[in-house]
Amino acid sequence: MRAMAKEHVKITPGIGGGKPHIAGHRIRVMDIVLWHNKLGWSPDEIVSQFPQLTLADVYAALTYYWDHKKEIEAEIRRAEEAEAKARSRHPSKLMEKLEAKRSEVLSGRAYSKRRC
Repeated sequence: MRAMAKEHVKITPGIGGGKPHIAGHRIRVMDIVLWHNKLGWSPDEIVSQFPQLTLADVYAALTYYWDHKKEIEAEIRRAEEAEAKARSRHPSKLMEKLEAKRSEVLSGRAYSKRRC
């Protein structure tokens, strides 16, 4: 790992699940990568959303990612799989209510169209 990235990225047992994170924060490298790559946030946007971070922190996290790309992407896949399992075991009550309401609205529209 590059020397500058070492100042900003740490691996500490008990913080962020022992995953690489920004030194002094609980924000993981994986989080910054997701915000940058999946949400399309620029480093400046990440800092504006999380003002406790510096641009150097964000760039160090992205540098760490490129130096450890396979490892970080494997972590992201594991996290996504765990989230999918949790969602399937514990469906969102809010989503169920929204779907029920949507069905009511659609059936109401179908009913009103038949009356015209």
